[in-house]
Amino acid sequence: MRLTLSLSDNPATTSVERAIMEFRSARPVVIDGADASVLAVGVEDLDEAMGAEIEAIADGRAHLVLPAARLRRLGLEREVPGRVALPVVDRGRVEALALRVDSRIDAPVRPADELDGEALELARLSLVLPAVIVVPLAKGIEIDPSLVRVSGEAIRGYRRVRAAELKIVSRAPVPLEGAPASEFVVFRGGEGLRDQVAIIVGKPDVSKPVAVRLHSACLTGDLFGSLKCDCGDQLRETVRFMASGEGGILLYLDQEGRGNGIANKIRAYKLQSQGYDTYDADEVLGFEADQRRFDFAAVMLKELGVGKVRLMTNNPEKIGALAKAGLEVISDHRVLGRPTAENVSYLAAKRDRAGHYIDLEGMLACSSKD
Repeated sequence: MRLTLSLSDNPATTSVERAIMEFRSARPVVIDGADASVLAVGVEDLDEAMGAEIEAIADGRAHLVLPAARLRRLGLEREVPGRVALPVVDRGRVEALALRVDSRIDAPVRPADELDGEALELARLSLVLPAVIVVPLAKGIEIDPSLVRVSGEAIRGYRRVRAAELKIVSRAPVPLEGAPASEFVVFRGGEGLRDQVAIIVGKPDVSKPVAVRLHSACLTGDLFGSLKCDCGDQLRETVRFMASGEGGILLYLDQEGRGNGIANKIRAYKLQSQGYDTYDADEVLGFEADQRRFDFAAVMLKELGVGKVRLMTNNPEKIGALAKAGLEVISDHRVLGRPTAENVSYLAAKRDRAGHYIDLEGMLACSSKD
């Protein structure tokens, strides 16, 4: 009798996670649709050798898939992704179309199909540049068995599945400066298998509305005190406020760079140093204004017994996301950092372009009095 041992309770989800690791390692992945399959590879680490291999397989049928944000930067007003033919997989041309600041579109752009969109989503999940070379695979073609295969349907549903499967993996008291009665609760999931942390400050009564902040990780601001943003100030001010009152819960979410990842965030910082604002810099890289999702944050709060929140945020998207996820947002409160010469344009862009509730003039007036 032959026994089959499964090492996964959800093979489709596991295949996406393996595909993410392949994409981050600059290796191609096979994506299977209902009626067709494609070979997909990110452009971030494309070299001449890989380009030649793709060209040999493609036989002139490869194309480059670009998100709408990048197409706008190339001179096309688009709201959906598109594809550009690559009769020759030329590394210089791919780099120009995917990344170069002064590039313009050089060929017709056709609508992206479902598999193209799934390849882009895999790139976003992998936190690499959102630009993918896609090669349609002829039916019956022999495929290297070492290549990871994943269904497009699994890619599309991955974030939703992982949000639903979020679970607590560890917790312990961690006294903080100014908030000695604090507990860290670590969840696994939400955004892939990355860890998310809930910091319970004090002893909030979860039967009543709880002070809550959703704080996306910011390595440069939270840890190193970057002057380019106000994230570190917001983080510490929130903890102080909760500790001095009835307590609260701060969710520290692994969503660096508005969900784009640390590498893309630093790429955006370089563009900002050349004069682009925070949103234009992301658009040059192919990202929309905000890649983050907050549905899993609501799951974390519900797991901790929270049903009603007093949300500490300047971001209307967070307010709407928690309400949509079934939490009762009783009130929302501003969390303001210090304006600096380095972050004032950043704060203005968040206010003017993303609708954040930031009284910049008032902040500057208060700062001038200090």
